[in-house]
Amino acid sequence: MTTAERTEFLAGGLRPHACASCGTRVLVKKNSVKHTSIQWTTDAGSCPVFAQEVAEGHNTALLDTCPKLVDSIDAAVRDGEFGVLDAG
Repeated sequence: MTTAERTEFLAGGLRPHACASCGTRVLVKKNSVKHTSIQWTTDAGSCPVFAQEVAEGHNTALLDTCPKLVDSIDAAVRDGEFGVLDAG
């Protein structure tokens, strides 16, 4: 795999999204109806849900992602902000 192919595989199709709950900004790609790629553009500690987990002594590396962020992305998909790449 060339560098250009690797870059496209990792970053192609990513679009900015601000969480409707807290405004934390991430990059999102909907690979399929069930598969969403999320890249945090800031420290995940900027998310209040993750910050609460840290305050309670939990390891955020064990969390899938923020459920409020997932809800926000799902709403954006329903609103047509993100298309699903394999929907064709």
